[in-house]
Amino acid sequence: MRAETFLPDALTEDAMLGGQVRLLQPLEGYRAGTDPVLLAAAVSALPGQSVLELGCGAAPGLCCLGVRVPGLRLSGLELQPGYADLARRNLARNGLEGTIWTGNLASPPPDMKVQSFDHVFANPPYFEAGKRIVADGSDREIALAGATPLADWVSCAAKRLKPRGYATFIQRAERLPDLLSAMSGRLGALELLPLLPREGRPPRLILVRGRKDGRAAFRFHAGLVIHRGSHHEEPGSQYTDRFAQVMMRGAALEFPAGRA
Repeated sequence: MRAETFLPDALTEDAMLGGQVRLLQPLEGYRAGTDPVLLAAAVSALPGQSVLELGCGAAPGLCCLGVRVPGLRLSGLELQPGYADLARRNLARNGLEGTIWTGNLASPPPDMKVQSFDHVFANPPYFEAGKRIVADGSDREIALAGATPLADWVSCAAKRLKPRGYATFIQRAERLPDLLSAMSGRLGALELLPLLPREGRPPRLILVRGRKDGRAAFRFHAGLVIHRGSHHEEPGSQYTDRFAQVMMRGAALEFPAGRA
């Protein structure tokens, strides 16, 4: 769907962070899950800093980050006009102010190109276009398997960062080689934080952070377990204590401390 706006009866209002964030989302098409919440929690922004989310969708990540860290200067870039409109509405709905640009990250709007940010973060499409079963609805397909290569996402992030600024990405584990290759030469002090769905399972998602002009060696952190129990059907298979704080109370998901 490439409509300029979504009609009211095509939307739902959903709660995130235990109700701290209220998000309008389309009934059909791309709907945010846990990934933007985890990504926003991993952005180490401080009050007063500027942040930019590439491909912000309806702004679940920006809203979660803005609620967790008051006083940020929030910005987002979104390709699809309908989602960009929702992003603006969701920021206002959660008492936040920010700028949402509509445009392509390969050729950003002029107003965005003249700005730089302390943090840039992104949840790029997880699949390469043409290498998966196509999802129903063009907007959902763009979110899942956009045509823009990972290298373009990383390049745009690096260009928009201030010196020593951070870029943070969430991605499927099998795309790690592509992501690290794209970041090499553009960002330094790379850090990898795997996210394991359950104890003893391989990571499904990864968080990768890099720093503009960073010189520290690559750091591969121990993986973090999201859910208790070995199977979803078992009693007690809810979030681990750490991720319950992140998902339900808006706590930060910090990378282990170290020099960058």
